Amino acid sequence: MTSVGQSSFRGAALAAALAGLTLAATPAFADERYAAIVMDARSGEVLLDDHAEEMRYPASLTKMMTLYMVFEAIQHGQLTMDTRLTASRNATRQPPSRLGMRCNRRGVCDSITVDQAIRAVAVQSANDVATMVAERLGGSESRFAAEMTARARTLGMTETRFVNASGLPDPLHHSTARDMAILAQALWRDFPQYYGYFQTESFSWGRRTSRNHNHLLGEVQGLDGIKTGYTRASGFNLATSTERNGHRVIVVVLGGESASARDSQVTYLIDGAFEEYARRTDPNAAQFASLSTRRLDVRLAPGVLNTSGPTMTAQALPRGQVVQTLAPIHAPLPPDATAPGADEDPDD
Repeated sequence: MTSVGQSSFRGAALAAALAGLTLAATPAFADERYAAIVMDARSGEVLLDDHAEEMRYPASLTKMMTLYMVFEAIQHGQLTMDTRLTASRNATRQPPSRLGMRCNRRGVCDSITVDQAIRAVAVQSANDVATMVAERLGGSESRFAAEMTARARTLGMTETRFVNASGLPDPLHHSTARDMAILAQALWRDFPQYYGYFQTESFSWGRRTSRNHNHLLGEVQGLDGIKTGYTRASGFNLATSTERNGHRVIVVVLGGESASARDSQVTYLIDGAFEEYARRTDPNAAQFASLSTRRLDVRLAPGVLNTSGPTMTAQALPRGQVVQTLAPIHAPLPPDATAPGADEDPDD
């Protein structure tokens, strides 16, 4: 399935996700930040691969790996949920998003429990807390990042290199949409007892309550995680996992031009994936292929124009085959004028 730019679903997936067209992948956006993948979490089947193996900046999707390391440390007895993590001055100097950990003039620094740290990272995407975790488990953030990279290799993330625990900009810090999907799959598979953290709606610390940056929680049927990310270099990123009718689909979109466009594109791909499953099992689903609603909302999907395609027919596809269902035209549009100027969006 060839990817599209960010868009609202608006019924287009009913037509778009029904057949495996043998179409060549379209180019990435002009700035070459966009990439996407749709993967079946149980079988590993790839339903969409659009530049999914090309290097991108993961931004705060990095924190999925940070939390994977935390969950392993708990599993191995290195940490408990009640273990207290104390901030360093280095941690308190991290840019937003952050929890706001502080050290006073006497050198006494704030501390939080591991449970609070997990929530701060999963919900608020707190960079200062990610650094605290890294320093506790690795001795230093750079050493922890090397350990993250090594562990990522064992999970099959062959194109990923971490140089920090938060995903803040660094030219050597990179990954791919495919590797991020593998990581999302591993978190769901390896730590089902902790996966619920990613659907936590809010987190309170001190006088401040933060809402989960993943605005699709509670809005998209069956979506239960997992992580957003943004830097100026990366664009707007999102990795999600959604369960419907016995199928779990992981969708990763990198390089969105705005948070709303990214969210709309993820929703589009999620719905398209489940329509593809319906097409495979219900011959009557082929009737949707005759619908003419293939226009994508350009206002919500910068870079995508309407296109028409050949009539699609229902065909069963072998497991593991890439399903290509759209042939969108990509065209650059002006960047979102409301995009924040900071390297890390406080509401990434």
